[in-house]
Amino acid sequence: MEVTTVADDLVVLHRGSDVHRFDDLAPDSSHTFHGIETRTLARPDGELLCRFATVNDVHFGEIVCGRMDDSPLGPIISRDDHQSRHPEMMNEEACREIASIDPYAVLVKGDLTAFGTDAEFAAFESCYRGTFGDRLHVVRGNHDSYLDQGVYDDDLWIEMPGVCVALMDTAIPTETTGAFDHDQMQWLADHATSTALPVIVMGHHQQWVSGKRSDDYFGLHPDSSDALDRVVAAHSNILGYTAGHTHRHRVRAMPCGAPTIEIGTIKDFPGTWAEYRVYEGGVMQVVHRVSSPEALDWSERCRGLYADFGVDYQTYAMGSLDERCFVFPHRGER
Repeated sequence: MEVTTVADDLVVLHRGSDVHRFDDLAPDSSHTFHGIETRTLARPDGELLCRFATVNDVHFGEIVCGRMDDSPLGPIISRDDHQSRHPEMMNEEACREIASIDPYAVLVKGDLTAFGTDAEFAAFESCYRGTFGDRLHVVRGNHDSYLDQGVYDDDLWIEMPGVCVALMDTAIPTETTGAFDHDQMQWLADHATSTALPVIVMGHHQQWVSGKRSDDYFGLHPDSSDALDRVVAAHSNILGYTAGHTHRHRVRAMPCGAPTIEIGTIKDFPGTWAEYRVYEGGVMQVVHRVSSPEALDWSERCRGLYADFGVDYQTYAMGSLDERCFVFPHRGER
């Protein structure tokens, strides 16, 4: 049994495919459920202005999970005994859950596809655009540009009640790694300066913050990462940066102190999407596991992915509760 989600009014626990959900709780209050102590999040001041949701690494077209290049190691698993492949099923179930919160917007942070084929893009559009229509906002990831495609490559400025999101393209066509250019950083700085609202920056590739500098860093190039930090440092209304790409939940700090956040994948374990609750006094991130019986049956099968490589995937992918569910810290006056 593990606590998978906390919000200001909610606690969710999972044990395998069993779900235990406790609603209508008081903010910032302690509880013991099934012998596990936990605490709801403190609610930011003021009224709830809107909710929106994000997903990433949805990978329409993927056939198997756990394959690493051409290695026979795994475990490598699939849903060959079902009518639908795992990405289609997991994303359809996620869309149902997300729709239940009536989100103001739904943002997709890249890796819409496995191989970037027209059929995969069409399947993504059918699922997400078919559910959310004009509320859907999309940017590409590396899997969507390996064939040098230019779809979903625009930087998007999305204004919502109480918050703005800069959804930015980090993909380098034909490459796994990511980057921002100078014009993108100027675009972000100009937009952040133009509003008094809090801003969250989002993209596909996770930010480099420490360690060896390398042009081959599996994420946002160190130079681009430093440039992002400088823009965030100069604009205290930017709350932080959220990404995907790594298929894990993790929070680190930029040199300027703002959080740089990674959100896990929908397609396997833990099978998650992120809700953002925007209050007058702050923004809350609440990560949810897709929890229909069919989705949990699949995602639980994926806990042991990459075990043959010595990877503890469930610990890597799940992260800690504090890395999944939290209130963004205030960063002071601009």
